Amino acid sequence: MLIESITADQKYISPSKGFCCFHRLLHGGDFCSNYLKRMLSQQKLHQAVQSSIKRFPDCATASKTCDLHQS
Repeated sequence: MLIESITADQKYISPSKGFCCFHRLLHGGDFCSNYLKRMLSQQKLHQAVQSSIKRFPDCATASKTCDLHQS
């Protein structure tokens, strides 16, 4: 159910808001939402949550770095 919710967000909500994943822009690899979907499919829920807790602050830091590059 969580993976389906993330997929719906990716398809309908995020594009209309113009969201992008700064972690992916800076480091390459998965969008954070794809990363979370992958973790949910490969790990138990608790492990996937722990992985995302580490990933999302890194994305926030990447957004600040990308903002500096755009200025």
